[in-house]
Amino acid sequence: MIPPRTRSTLACCISFRVHIPGLVNLIQLSPLSAYRMGWENLTSISEFFLLGLSEHPEQQEVLFGLFLSMYLITVAGNLLIVLAIITNAQLHTPMYFFLTNLSLSDTGLVSTTVPNMLANIWIQNQVISYAGCLSQLYFFTLFGLHEAFLLAVMAYDRYVAICHPLHYTLVMSPGLCLLLVSSSWIMGGLSSLLHTLLMNSLSFCAEHKIPHFFCDISPLLRLSCTDPFINELVIFSVGGLTVLMCVLGLIISYAYVFSTIWKIPSAQGKQKALSTCSSHLSVVSLYFGTSSSVYFSPFSTNSSPNAAVASVMYAVVTPMLNPFIYSLRNRDIQSSLRKLIWVRNIYSPW
Repeated sequence: MIPPRTRSTLACCISFRVHIPGLVNLIQLSPLSAYRMGWENLTSISEFFLLGLSEHPEQQEVLFGLFLSMYLITVAGNLLIVLAIITNAQLHTPMYFFLTNLSLSDTGLVSTTVPNMLANIWIQNQVISYAGCLSQLYFFTLFGLHEAFLLAVMAYDRYVAICHPLHYTLVMSPGLCLLLVSSSWIMGGLSSLLHTLLMNSLSFCAEHKIPHFFCDISPLLRLSCTDPFINELVIFSVGGLTVLMCVLGLIISYAYVFSTIWKIPSAQGKQKALSTCSSHLSVVSLYFGTSSSVYFSPFSTNSSPNAAVASVMYAVVTPMLNPFIYSLRNRDIQSSLRKLIWVRNIYSPW
């Protein structure tokens, strides 16, 4: 027995065109036929179409060049940070261990979306498979959530370094650092798996064009034929809890940090202490500002163009700027990069 609500939903949702030479008819299926054909359509979707940031052909070359440049800068900048830290024994400290993981996370975040977008523009093919779309959603969410947890961990590291400098080495032991980073990966992985499984449980109508340049949660929810209430509830509950935990960690850590800095008698001492936090605070503001505008605005008012632009800021621009923020404001990173480039020039055969 087919529930009346299901029959009415499918009858309204499913229609198709019958193409006969010289004749085009729009046939509205009966409720029972709609259920049979609708069930087949709802379960047989094997691909989506990523419409990208623009559908105008004359803008595709500009977008390709722009995003290729940003991707190369992002990957090169973050990998240079990682290489500079690995090759300099003086930077083998907890703060730079976390910074290495942040750079790797940024590289993974941008590599999840941009190469696929560039390939679509290059071959002029907007198709992404259903499995590929969910995989992209999983890894993008994984790297994004891991970065949020990691920024909170880095705030705790700054708290220990400034408020308890004599116990810093004892508290921030290699075991604890590894535990904090591993926990960030595990919590990010479990949360992203939950979102991906819930997305996989939804059914999608015949219209499967995504007005975005990658498979993100919000555009996919708009294509669902079934009620996405559970998905939205999880986004606002689990996502909100994640953000709340990270933000509380940041606020509490920096409340103690600023309280300790305020008690430092010399202006030079205050400036030196603040300089160790300025880069992290800049990255935190940029990350949480852009991500909140994407995921915590109401779905009904979150228009596709605005969401796409905000996603570019969060998914592409932020990972590109992070290496510049840390390298321009960190003398240790600058010194290590200069040594790395100097050694490279000496031993280069060219």
